[in-house]
Amino acid sequence: MERKENKEEKVTEKEGLEEKELTETERLDRLKEELGTKDEEIARLKELYLRKCADLENYKKRVEKEKTLIVEFANEGLIKELLPVMDDLERAVEHIKAGEKDENTLESMLNGVELTLKKFFGVLRKFGLEPITAEGERFDPSRHEAISHEETEEFEGGTVIKELQKGYLLKKRLLRPTLVVVAKGKEEDNQHQ
Repeated sequence: MERKENKEEKVTEKEGLEEKELTETERLDRLKEELGTKDEEIARLKELYLRKCADLENYKKRVEKEKTLIVEFANEGLIKELLPVMDDLERAVEHIKAGEKDENTLESMLNGVELTLKKFFGVLRKFGLEPITAEGERFDPSRHEAISHEETEEFEGGTVIKELQKGYLLKKRLLRPTLVVVAKGKEEDNQHQ
């Protein structure tokens, strides 16, 4: 009986091993299948990543091209606004060449040039240009550039007494300082000696 039991145990063990092997084979097949699925997903994600990288590069190139065009044509509006001023100046030159130079002609030319200058400044103001006030103001080194000092009793020391060249702000930012002569009192002169 013992032999029979031993035989049965061996058969059961053999069947258990076959069953175990089958289960491991199935598990291995399942794992291979999952691995294949993951490989496909990785390939799909890699392709998507490469497309997104290409899209980003194309976007960068497009933005750079647009930026270049904006810089190239940034002053287009200003130039279009200045063309009528240039036309007025050209007409004035033609009028001077064609006309007689009497007192009336000179006065009308002066009026024409003054009107053109106003028109010109109006265009620049439209684009954010503002003159810097200087004469009679306190000297401000952030807006004025002192060319010289002049002794005077009329003005307090440090006051701008003459404007030699106008200064301008472009949208509240200094474009060009005003060149000025600044008053210095007698006291300042004695202190410097």
